[in-house]
Amino acid sequence: QVQLVESGGGLVQAGGSLRLSCAASGRTFTNYPMGWFRQAPGKEREFVTAIAWGGRNTYYADSMKGRFTISTDNAKNTMYLQMTSLKPEDTAVYYCAASSSRYLNDYRADTQYNYWGRGTQVTVSS
Repeated sequence: QVQLVESGGGLVQAGGSLRLSCAASGRTFTNYPMGWFRQAPGKEREFVTAIAWGGRNTYYADSMKGRFTISTDNAKNTMYLQMTSLKPEDTAVYYCAASSSRYLNDYRADTQYNYWGRGTQVTVSS
């Protein structure tokens, strides 16, 4: 059974850091594109960052560049999102996603991903 499970969310003060994890099972997802998306209350789900298969390319939303870092550990079949300099507007449920296709037309489009985790809440207090 294919499964993605996020962890590492929580409450942090503005300026703080968190590291989210996405543990994959059922297949070796780190050999395929993976990404992070988030959804704040009352807003649509938005792209955060993605990594191409083999880690050869990474993609970031403009507001996350320089603050967030995506990475994968093939041995653990796990993806990470290191978040620093967190802001209250980063408060959201963060979802990990994976694709069964090696190449994507648009890494920023959530429709390109066909496996999703249930999400982990990140709350940044001011």
